[in-house]
Amino acid sequence: MAEAGTLRPVTADDLPMVLAWRNHPSIRGFMLTRHEIGLEEHRNWFEKASQDATRRLLIVEEGPDPIGYVQFNNVTDGGVSDWGFYARPDAPKGSGRKLGRAALNHAFGALDLHKVCGQAIDTNRASIALHTALGFAREGVLRDQHYIEGAYHSLVCFGLLRSEWQSA
Repeated sequence: MAEAGTLRPVTADDLPMVLAWRNHPSIRGFMLTRHEIGLEEHRNWFEKASQDATRRLLIVEEGPDPIGYVQFNNVTDGGVSDWGFYARPDAPKGSGRKLGRAALNHAFGALDLHKVCGQAIDTNRASIALHTALGFAREGVLRDQHYIEGAYHSLVCFGLLRSEWQSA
């Protein structure tokens, strides 16, 4: 398996960078909430999320350079967690896979998870392809699950078990 990036917790100093990534049209266009987030709203989210013992908010780095963001929700030992992620908008080609490998090594190692679940809007071909490339099984589709900007969107659901990751 090719080398993966390293992870570190998000800090308050990272908030302007993460907010700029999240608000970039190439990322915001695939989110369930697509409005441009302001700094105050972002700080409030971070304050609440960083106090939740079952969440992990992480920056993925390649060397000294941050290449993306990943979060895990509902983290418990041996548990099932949902993840979300994005590479920074101008990240080098291949950064998504590095981000994914680093995050999944962390999920099944340090976080001791049994399963990681992901979802992608059906029009997000890059995310669907990345989940597949990382070994996730497509577990279903939630048809017309979210109404966003005047249209219903389906969510493609994925799952990856620790045993599947270890054998990859």
